[in-house]
Amino acid sequence: MTEAGGAGTETGGARRLPRVRGFAEWPAGVPSAGPEAGAAPLSPKEEGKALRDRVPRSAHAAFAPDPSRPDAVAAVEESSRGRIPELTPIRVGRMAATPFAFLRGSAGLMAHDLARTAMTGISAQICGDAHAANFGLYGDARGGLVIDLNDFDETVEGPWEWDLKRLAASLVLAGREAGADEDTCRRAAYGAAGSYRRTMRLLAKLPVLDAWNAIADEELVSHTDAHDLLGTLERVSEKARANTSGRFAAKSTEPTEDGGRRFVDAAPVLRRVPDAQAHAVAASLEHYLTTLSEDRHPLLARHAVHDVAFRIVGTGSVGTRSYVVLLLDHRGEPLILQVKEARASALVPHLVTAGFEAPRVEHEGRRVVIGQKRMQVVSDMLLGWTTVDGLPFQVRQFRNRKGSVDPAALAADQVDDYGRMTGALLARAHSHSADPRLVAGYCGKNEELDEAIADFAVAYADRTEADHSDLVAAVRAGRIAAETGV
Repeated sequence: MTEAGGAGTETGGARRLPRVRGFAEWPAGVPSAGPEAGAAPLSPKEEGKALRDRVPRSAHAAFAPDPSRPDAVAAVEESSRGRIPELTPIRVGRMAATPFAFLRGSAGLMAHDLARTAMTGISAQICGDAHAANFGLYGDARGGLVIDLNDFDETVEGPWEWDLKRLAASLVLAGREAGADEDTCRRAAYGAAGSYRRTMRLLAKLPVLDAWNAIADEELVSHTDAHDLLGTLERVSEKARANTSGRFAAKSTEPTEDGGRRFVDAAPVLRRVPDAQAHAVAASLEHYLTTLSEDRHPLLARHAVHDVAFRIVGTGSVGTRSYVVLLLDHRGEPLILQVKEARASALVPHLVTAGFEAPRVEHEGRRVVIGQKRMQVVSDMLLGWTTVDGLPFQVRQFRNRKGSVDPAALAADQVDDYGRMTGALLARAHSHSADPRLVAGYCGKNEELDEAIADFAVAYADRTEADHSDLVAAVRAGRIAAETGV
């Protein structure tokens, strides 16, 4: 028997230990799909390169709507099923505002189209709605600001290309709305794809632990050569620091006779709810606590629940059930939680069409939360999920120093900077679930993929403008109701 601290029985190599479930095989880097019998195993980078023979990078340029594609109005009506009927005209009104806004609310329709485009078969945890408006700032647990993807309602495991193509198409539309010329718009999409590719190559070369947290926010502008955005990001950061629960509570609540506070109606965006509904939402927080790490429990235990209100949320989520819960600590300082309905991802049926396996989802709120944590470097410390009246919800902090850049309001010479920055953030997010060596091997060193993604983005932006026109015409004809200005 070998004494503790003495030499082992193996010499000249690593100790032979049992295969541990959930960890990689050794030697590292052997791909899951093996090579032909008798051949040396391919590294992930080589496996990615080999995929180019089956799916040339130039193939990603192609887009041609198939005959089964639903028209824009039918797609909007279908996506409204299960939403609160009296709120769907607000959603339609927001989508009808501009083609950029239409795309933001039509993730399912674009997934239908993407399911018929070129795909490598490499899957990642994808946002599902990597629209250019779904990146932004938010606060971390120590009061700092983080910039990352910030909308995960549609998140699911799927093809990395879908997120990149959606981002690129939205950038073209943002540029057009901002008044940029067509070359600038295309350059924004091209820049996003190039930044994504270069970032994946950088991450592929780093040790895994270093890659996981690479491209810190303070390095992002330099990494993506987005220096023209500095002033805009500083202004957004300043506003985000003031965007807190306390500020929202000061505007949206009033004192009560017992020394507490309650929400004040501000129809149609914010309204108090009947007691039974408020009780159901408040009671659901007990289950929510079980989805949090236990070290968070003392924090919430020092807050009392005071009121619940219904609040309308952003374009894609209008019509879903979303509540804000007012908590107060012993000093009367507020903490507001958002309890937001989690519907099934609109991408799921189209993933199946594309040959991917339908995800096994035990709770839609859990799907959103786990997907968000897989993609972000830092996530909301109070992120969890619960069930209210039989429906799944996600729970998160509300007004957690959130801020965002409006890509459609940028100066023309900033749109391509924004594209490069968001492309890098998207690559970092995907690299947490997809091996960056594999993706980088496919993307390669040259600009073939960048050109293809830019071509696709321009073609899809044209399609979206036509879809938006169809929706506007339907609203004017009375085929579908829309409420504007909300």
